[in-house]
Amino acid sequence: MTQILKLKSGNALEEKSSYSRLVAAGDWIFVSNTAGRNPETKLIPEDVAGQTRQVFANISRALAGAGACLGDTVSARVFIQEPADTPAVMEIFAEMFRGIDPALTVTCPPLGSTAYKVEIEVTAFRGASNGAQKFTLEG
Repeated sequence: MTQILKLKSGNALEEKSSYSRLVAAGDWIFVSNTAGRNPETKLIPEDVAGQTRQVFANISRALAGAGACLGDTVSARVFIQEPADTPAVMEIFAEMFRGIDPALTVTCPPLGSTAYKVEIEVTAFRGASNGAQKFTLEG
């Protein structure tokens, strides 16, 4: 029987809205759309770069709680409030995922709060960072 692990970050919205920060089903790991709020201080950086770095810290923390790491990411979805912030966000994304190269969707919808400049959601496979990678061109 597959074990299902559900991790909460302690954010009140998780309880109010009935969701988990992370759900792992066997080796598959799904991390909910994650904003750049520091879980200890509850503060949100004002600049998009600071928020993006905090998002990655929050995702890394969640993955570690399931025995995984950013290197295990196989897919990512990036939600950016303002299209003009896309280059800044993607520069940090590239820094964090260089050599990992997950499948990617980037979009610019309104987010749940105007305080959030970026949110990222990832899917990971526990141990993927230890697997052999093959890069090829489509077609």
